[in-house]
Amino acid sequence: MADQQKRSLLKAITWRTTGTIDTIVVSLLVSGRLRVALSIGFIELFTKVGLYYLHERAWNKIRFGRSPSKDDFQI
Repeated sequence: MADQQKRSLLKAITWRTTGTIDTIVVSLLVSGRLRVALSIGFIELFTKVGLYYLHERAWNKIRFGRSPSKDDFQI
């Protein structure tokens, strides 16, 4: 069974939200400047959502590690 594109997109957005918060916190700790930390977080949010989405869609085409579901055996 393959994930729908909207599922992959939602997973990308929720994962990147978590990752962006982490990036902002780390950037703030390193730079000590909130504006710099927010700038870094904002830029990486958009680039990494796109990269994750493409990565997820590519892996959706690979069968490695998947078990067939009952839906895959339709007569």
